[in-house]
Amino acid sequence: MDETTAKSKIAAAVAGDTEALTALLHHFGPDVERSLQINPVWQPVLETSDVMQVTYLEAFLRIGRFDPERSDSFVAWLRRIAQNNLRDAIRGLERQKQPQPRNRIRPANHQDSMVGLYEMLEAESGTPSRQVRRDEACQVLESAIRLLPDRYGEVVRRYDLEAQSIQEVAEAMGRSPGAIHMLRARAHERLRQQMGSSSDYLDTRE
Repeated sequence: MDETTAKSKIAAAVAGDTEALTALLHHFGPDVERSLQINPVWQPVLETSDVMQVTYLEAFLRIGRFDPERSDSFVAWLRRIAQNNLRDAIRGLERQKQPQPRNRIRPANHQDSMVGLYEMLEAESGTPSRQVRRDEACQVLESAIRLLPDRYGEVVRRYDLEAQSIQEVAEAMGRSPGAIHMLRARAHERLRQQMGSSSDYLDTRE
């Protein structure tokens, strides 16, 4: 793909042309995948194809915010998304190797699960907000989860709300444990963003 064609397709993709974005990912994706390096320790539970699957999904979700006029090229943008996904997968796998039991207490009921997830996301955001009642927390999260892409929502519901293990979630969804950690990280990122914009419940935004 020559530079002129690439620029044209990037502009079309940013404008919402999914075929143009698919062509860009098909052309540039393999080079990005070859640049990924996974420690042999994690290769049994994480492959570069796992990273790229989540990266492609994120590309479709984020392409509308890509600015073709910036110095950052499309390839660099895609590579950064892939590297972030790989980093989050490794972090999740490392935490899984040394689990903290207090973080995996099976909740007594669905509301407890929702409140626990809400509080965790609030703590991770680094942006304090006013205290909310249990029913408010549940309402905020239910609304935010419904807006997630299906795969993100399924990971959150299975792991965070139903207290399934990473292995159980991976088997149910037909994905590797590493891919589940990536999907969960991206899901949490989107939930924090959505919660931060829920001015009916929160006083501050991210």
